[in-house]
Amino acid sequence: MDVLSQVTGSMRTDRPRWLRLEGQAAWGQRFGAARGMAFHVVLHGSAVLYPAGGGPVALAEGDVVLLPAGGAHGLADGPTVPSPESSPWPADVFGTDPGTWDLGAREGTAEGPAAGAAGSDTDAGRVGRTVVLGGVFPLDRSRCHPVVNDLPEIIHLPVGARQESRLRAILDLLRHEVRRPDMGSDALIGSLLDALLLYVLRWWYRDHGAGTGWGPALNDPAISRVLCRMHESPGDPWTVERLGAVAGLSRSAFARRFTELVGRPPLGQLTWIRMNAAAERLRDSDDPLSAVAQQVGYASEFAFSTAFRRVFGTAPGAYRRQSTDRAA
Repeated sequence: MDVLSQVTGSMRTDRPRWLRLEGQAAWGQRFGAARGMAFHVVLHGSAVLYPAGGGPVALAEGDVVLLPAGGAHGLADGPTVPSPESSPWPADVFGTDPGTWDLGAREGTAEGPAAGAAGSDTDAGRVGRTVVLGGVFPLDRSRCHPVVNDLPEIIHLPVGARQESRLRAILDLLRHEVRRPDMGSDALIGSLLDALLLYVLRWWYRDHGAGTGWGPALNDPAISRVLCRMHESPGDPWTVERLGAVAGLSRSAFARRFTELVGRPPLGQLTWIRMNAAAERLRDSDDPLSAVAQQVGYASEFAFSTAFRRVFGTAPGAYRRQSTDRAA
């Protein structure tokens, strides 16, 4: 499995949560910070996004916008910023059952479920009507990977920037399922949103992230191949020489190239991957510490505990208890 798929999969805590948002004429709404990546897909009409720390972003029909950090933001039909006095929708607004919500007037707040929540094919016939599919990809920020941390505050994918027919097909299917829900639509929309997330991240890293953070590493076939193997098999007895063989490079050439692109030496990155894999097992299983240690490449429980404490600032047993308390 490639790094991007592994990282997004390991950080996700639930399926995407979404609502069909509708606004007519002078509408505007603020959204509170989300516990994950927030997103909006303009299905009909246009809108303007107002991030907490930046200028407005004009969104046309077919545009996709992703807020990787889930920052608070506003959405409106034009250049008038949603009233700061209006109460923002809470972070868990998208935790409700999928449906349709009216976007509030510029000086007000959301009114609640709209009439005709199933949607219709008549959106195009409503003058000044905007339909947005908005929601959040729930994430566990404690599992954050540099691949996600390196993303900007906003990723805006304009409709004109896309050339891939597969991405257009996803948007067409989303539009159809949202407008005319049928048997299995909730599951289909969730799966389509999962695919959309990966397409947006792939587009950004290929077209905009090549010179920053982890972008060069993901775009380098040799180093990306090594990172995949590290994530797939963290417990293997890796050495710099063995990792170099995976990359098809000499030991010294590999170590130099890996460090330049990833920002830390190969074995340092391997330790980080191993400790995050161990943290996931501590949260999600009842395996004894000795078994978790072996699964991530440590024959000694003491050596494992020392490495884990160095990365997370706490012992493995204490980390497991804290995770259990948070989930309760």
